[in-house]
Amino acid sequence: MSAAQDRQFRPLPVPSVDVSGFWGDWQDAVCDHTAATLLDRCVEARMLEQIDIGVPSPGVVIPFIGWLGSAQMFWDSDLGKSIETIAYSLYRKPNPELEARADAIIDLYEKLQEPDGYLNSFFQRIKPEWKWTNLRDFHELYCAGHMIEGAVAYYQATGKRKFLDIMCRMADHLVARFGKGPGQVPGYCGHEEIELALVRLARVTGEQKYMDLAKFFIDERGQKPNFFIEEAIREGRNTKSAQHDTLGYNQSHLPVREQKKVVGHAVRAMYLYSGMADIATEYNDDSLTDALEILWDDLTGKQMYVTGGIGPAASNEGFTDYYDLPNDTAYAETCASVGLVFWANRMLGRGPDRRYADIMEQALYNGAIAGLSRDGKTFFYENPLESTGKHHRWTWHTCPCCPPNIARLVASIGSYMYGVAKDEVAVHLYGESTARLELGNGAKVTLSQQTQYPWDGAIGLTLGVDQPTQFALSLRIPAWAKGATLAVNGQSIDLGAITEKGYARVERLWSPGDVVALDLPLVPRALRANGKVRQDAGRVAVMRGPLVYCLEGTDNPVGLNSILLSDGLGRSETAVIADLNRAIAIDLPVLREVIASDELYTEQTPDIVADTARLVPYHLWDNRAPGDMLVWLRAQRG
Repeated sequence: MSAAQDRQFRPLPVPSVDVSGFWGDWQDAVCDHTAATLLDRCVEARMLEQIDIGVPSPGVVIPFIGWLGSAQMFWDSDLGKSIETIAYSLYRKPNPELEARADAIIDLYEKLQEPDGYLNSFFQRIKPEWKWTNLRDFHELYCAGHMIEGAVAYYQATGKRKFLDIMCRMADHLVARFGKGPGQVPGYCGHEEIELALVRLARVTGEQKYMDLAKFFIDERGQKPNFFIEEAIREGRNTKSAQHDTLGYNQSHLPVREQKKVVGHAVRAMYLYSGMADIATEYNDDSLTDALEILWDDLTGKQMYVTGGIGPAASNEGFTDYYDLPNDTAYAETCASVGLVFWANRMLGRGPDRRYADIMEQALYNGAIAGLSRDGKTFFYENPLESTGKHHRWTWHTCPCCPPNIARLVASIGSYMYGVAKDEVAVHLYGESTARLELGNGAKVTLSQQTQYPWDGAIGLTLGVDQPTQFALSLRIPAWAKGATLAVNGQSIDLGAITEKGYARVERLWSPGDVVALDLPLVPRALRANGKVRQDAGRVAVMRGPLVYCLEGTDNPVGLNSILLSDGLGRSETAVIADLNRAIAIDLPVLREVIASDELYTEQTPDIVADTARLVPYHLWDNRAPGDMLVWLRAQRG
């Protein structure tokens, strides 16, 4: 395995990218509905009572389940993600009332914070005797991580430093507490998140100590003697009572550089790998990159749904066996696909590589965004690939981690579209947007995308520079984009001659107003699963561009499993769905089995009749009338 190049690509701050078009519509839904909804429902859950020292403590609102604790332990994380969502929405659409509500919550946290910087409402107001006694299960560092990310976002979007200063004091407390020095704790969190948060904090403040602490948490995880076992012995707990009886559940079974298989809780794994990728970028650490490449291949080659969903089992909210990908019972938590987007994006920190960006796009457009309704008001926690009509979006959840997670991703999508290095700009995702960036040499560049992607594959990019500037522009050519074409100022360019790792790298002296035209043919295609995925045997999934399509009962009032896909893709047509914000549907000729018998079992051979089926983007299912849904269609052979 070759060492990665010593290039460091970093994402743009959210305020540096204006988004419109497809993602602009989604962001408007978050601004108009989701951001306020998150706060409203946090209030209804009594979260603010827990952080407000001016009112009596609400006590235990959500019951405990043994050492597994309670979702109430990580309420701070839900508020942190909600404030992050609000921050990005305020940048897009100023909302004085919403901003005032966020400011009031930040004021409550300022009053709650202890003199040494410690801040966690549950362990200050509900169970202070449990403070720092169970890093494995109690989510203290996890909560700190999400609050740090919220603070960074709020500072970047509003310019207000109060929350950032609060969380810097908490981070300073962590720097003093954790490490291998005298009196320090050589521990780490059972639910990873603090690692990537500290990287973000270091990048915005310039404080190396935060980056070094993130690296410490990564390097220390899984070392012997295992911290979680030692902690349990010290606190008088049974070391065998770790969640699901295995250290693999929280990826602490081996040092991170020795891990070869993706195991355990899916969200925790994605957050860990995201932090590892950040540290690999910041320290040019090939040992981390090499380990991540093995884990990446393990996940995407043996354990990922076609939607980019991951973690098939509800029992551990995570991974089971290779090729175990049931459709109707798929857990595929929204947060897990969001985490996969995080990880894929950070793998691009050491240079453009299509295998990461393609999966980032696949998970984003399918497994992740499915978690948010089109109007931004309701949510999916689990994301099955088949439903008999009983799986619907909900308004809230006892464990409300997914709503603010998908909302903050949508609201910050501009920072995932581009990567910037010293002398190179990479375009990872396509969408109507304008990015303002500065290269490592100080040159300022504006890059504007004009496109109706993902509904249309024509993409125009206009360069804005103050004066002719030399740099490379790398454009992702998705693996599915057969026959893609590229031109600069009307002059065609041979993609084969300039494509590296799936990116067309155009290096030249760019002038003001230069125009790049990229065309990615959007042709419906049928995918078949590996034969070891028994649930998909004899079936195909239909994709168009980055989008997975599905059958919905509202469009196809017949048994969805009676539909057979033959050779109809070549004769498919597209149609606009007016009640789904003018999304593109696929209408295609199919065959359908018809059997007259009502008997449970019969020797009768079904009749085969010609029919037409409509497929809609998977991420939009259950946005209209409730009904059945199916991703994997039966395929006729011969």
